[in-house]
Amino acid sequence: MLAALDRHRVRDVRIAVVDPVHRRGQDRTWAFWDQPGNDLDDLLSASWSRVEVVTPHTHRALDLTPLRYAMLRSGPIYQRAAEAERRLGAVRIVAAAGRVDDDGERVLVHAVDGRSLLRARWLLDSRPRPPRRPGRTNWLQHFRGWWLAADRPVFDPARAVLMDFRTPQPARGVSFGYVLPVDSRYALVEYTEFSPDLLTGAAYDAALAGYRDLLGLDPARLTVTEVENGVIPMTDGPFVARPSPRVVRLGTAGGATRPSTGFTFSAMYRQAEQVARAVAAGRPPVPTPAYPRRHRWMDAVALRALDAGLVDGPDFFGRLFARNPADRVLRFLDGHTTVAEDLAVMRSTRLRPMVTATVADAAARIRDRLAPSRRPSWSVPPAVVDTELPSADASGQ
Repeated sequence: MLAALDRHRVRDVRIAVVDPVHRRGQDRTWAFWDQPGNDLDDLLSASWSRVEVVTPHTHRALDLTPLRYAMLRSGPIYQRAAEAERRLGAVRIVAAAGRVDDDGERVLVHAVDGRSLLRARWLLDSRPRPPRRPGRTNWLQHFRGWWLAADRPVFDPARAVLMDFRTPQPARGVSFGYVLPVDSRYALVEYTEFSPDLLTGAAYDAALAGYRDLLGLDPARLTVTEVENGVIPMTDGPFVARPSPRVVRLGTAGGATRPSTGFTFSAMYRQAEQVARAVAAGRPPVPTPAYPRRHRWMDAVALRALDAGLVDGPDFFGRLFARNPADRVLRFLDGHTTVAEDLAVMRSTRLRPMVTATVADAAARIRDRLAPSRRPSWSVPPAVVDTELPSADASGQ
C-alpha cells in the first residue's frame, strides 16, 4: 500500500502505519499472473510465459501469452515499502491494533491493551478477519514449500509447473504440487491442498518428499535451503470490505481472496492501486469489489461441488485448462472475463454435477434466509493467515 501511495506521488496526506512487526527479508513468496511491463518487473525473481498443468492422464504445456506467471519474493517488496515509507514521511507505531471506533468523521485505533494509538480520517485495515457470516462451504488452501538447491542442473528455468495433480488425493479435497524454477539449480517445490483441515508438519514433509520423488529428483543431490508455509481461507462466506463509514478492509478481509482457489495477490495489488489513485485525486480511499458477484456465485457452486464429492478435483481443474485458452482461465480467476467467457468456462465443466451443486446452493440460500440461526458456526483458525498480504494497518489523517 505504501509503495502504491508513493508511486502515485501522494505527498499531502499524513500517514501512520500500525504494525507490531517491521518485516524484512525473505519470509514469503507470491506467485501470480499479470501482463509484463509494470512496476513489479524489476522486483521479480523469475517469470514464465509457458507453464505446465499435469493430471494423472494428461500433460499440457500452456502458452500464457499475453500474460505471464511471475514469482515475487518478499525481500524486494519490504525494501520498496520501507523506501516509500521514508519518502511519504509515514509515522510507524510498533503495536498490535485492537478495537477500532468509527464515529463517521474520525477513526480511533486502540491497542490490544485498550490504550489509544491514533485518530485518523480513514483506516485501511489489512488484519485477517472471518467472513460476516459462516460460509456454506469452508475450506482452506494450505501448503508447504521447499526451496531446493541442486548440485547440478535439474530444473528447466523456462517452464514452471502450475498444477501437478499426480499427488495422492485426500479423501475430501484436492491436492497438487508445483515447481517454480529460478534457474537450472534452484527452485521452489511446493505441496498444496484445498481441503477443510490442516495437516501435521510431518504430513506436509512426507507429501513434499513424495512429490520430489515423483519428479525424479535425487534427494542426495538436493539441499533444502528454506521452508515456507501458508494457510488461506477458501469460503463462500461474505467478507465485509466496508464495516463502517471510514474503515476500509484490504486483502482477504476485504474480499481479495478468490474463494475457489485461494489466490489473492492480483486482487490485493488492484486494491492498493485503486486506493492510491483515489487518495491522489482527493477521493475516498475505497476500492471496487475484488470480483464480480456472478464470479462469487460461481465460486460458491464450485466449492459445494468439490466439497460434496460431486466432481473430481483434478478432472475439474484439468478440464478448465483443456477446454479454454490458458489466458481465459487466468483472467477468469482474476475476475476479468466477460459474461460470454464465463459461460464458456462453465460449459467446460461436467454438466450434471454442477447442476446438482447449483440446485443445492440455491436451496441452502433459501434455508439460510428462512432460518439463519441454523447456519453452522465457523471462524478463521488461529493458524490461518493471509499469506498474500503482510498484516499491517495503514491509517491516513
